[in-house]
Amino acid sequence: MTEFTVKLAETDAELQAAQRLRYDVFVKELGGSGDLVDHPAGLERDRFDPYFDHLILTEKGRAEVVGVYRLLRGSQAQAAGGFYSEGEYDLTPLKNSGKEVLELGRSCLHRDFRGGMAMHWLWRGLADYVTQHRIEVLFGVASFHGTDIAQLAAPLSLLHHRHLAAPELRVRAREASFQSMDLIPQEALDRRAAMVQVPSLIKAYLRLGGCVGEGAFVDHSFNTTDVCLVLDTAQMNARQAKIYGGATS
Repeated sequence: MTEFTVKLAETDAELQAAQRLRYDVFVKELGGSGDLVDHPAGLERDRFDPYFDHLILTEKGRAEVVGVYRLLRGSQAQAAGGFYSEGEYDLTPLKNSGKEVLELGRSCLHRDFRGGMAMHWLWRGLADYVTQHRIEVLFGVASFHGTDIAQLAAPLSLLHHRHLAAPELRVRAREASFQSMDLIPQEALDRRAAMVQVPSLIKAYLRLGGCVGEGAFVDHSFNTTDVCLVLDTAQMNARQAKIYGGATS
């Protein structure tokens, strides 16, 4: 069985290894782009990278980064001039909640390590980070591939009807780019078929008790349709907490 090492990137070389994996996934696979993407060097990066902590996953004994998460606490966001998600969502409910929040982003795995234990190892590392910093709420944008809302109407409607965040944590897509997710009436929705279209990462957050904000954001530069996921760690039941924390409890 493959063993992994999870740690925070500490050097420029480790950060660039994370950005190289992000380029392979978000740019080469999914067709994304951005002002600071370095195509000649094969690096996906943006202005927020210097402020995030970058959780990296490697095979034990090897240097290649095969998984990554980037993590931004409230104090880091202040230094960055805001959270990354604030470009898409009004985060006022979270920022006024009085809770310690952590923004998650750029989660991805090398194609050879999907569907196995790699994501579990990344989450174990994330759980340790959450415990260390006493995080109470996790949030961040997660993406559907593509920008054709008609094709995504069923899964977006499912999230709206079944997994909408409570009012006190319900962030909302900014009005200038607000895309309603209430597209198909609940009684007309084939829930099973709709759930098949939900990306595996979003399903995983839902299993942990996660919920979504109001409205979606269509990101044409990244060729994605984004939803904002919110997870109050205090709301997880014992079984979900065990899955989330892995062997760290």
